[in-house]
Amino acid sequence: MPHLVILYTPNIEPKTDVSALCRRLADEMLEIRDEAGKQVFPTGGTRVLAYPAAHYAVADGKGDYGFMYLNVRMATGRSDAVKKEAGDRLLAVVKQHFAPIFDREPIGITLQIDESPGQVYDGKHSSLHPLFNK
Repeated sequence: MPHLVILYTPNIEPKTDVSALCRRLADEMLEIRDEAGKQVFPTGGTRVLAYPAAHYAVADGKGDYGFMYLNVRMATGRSDAVKKEAGDRLLAVVKQHFAPIFDREPIGITLQIDESPGQVYDGKHSSLHPLFNK
């Protein structure tokens, strides 16, 4: 169930490769381990999806300001230390990705991790998980 959803202002697209960022984030998610060495984000359930905003307003509107919001949703059961490490590592990937343009382009970046406790319904149908559970 780990999903990383990215919402961003489309003025970012000509300045950086958002698809490459998605792949780098997914790869990083797959490398994160918990205290016991177990993979935190299962391979078959890891998804990174990015969406440019059709409409947006950022700050005072007097500049070509960019913004990217990254939200990781994960099921409960991971320690606070693991969640913090995951956030730190994913933010480091984003910062490294934007490093070539960050100082010359006004861009805001927010990354949040949410847990999904108390789900009312969590239906799944997938042929992806069996590919990685061998």
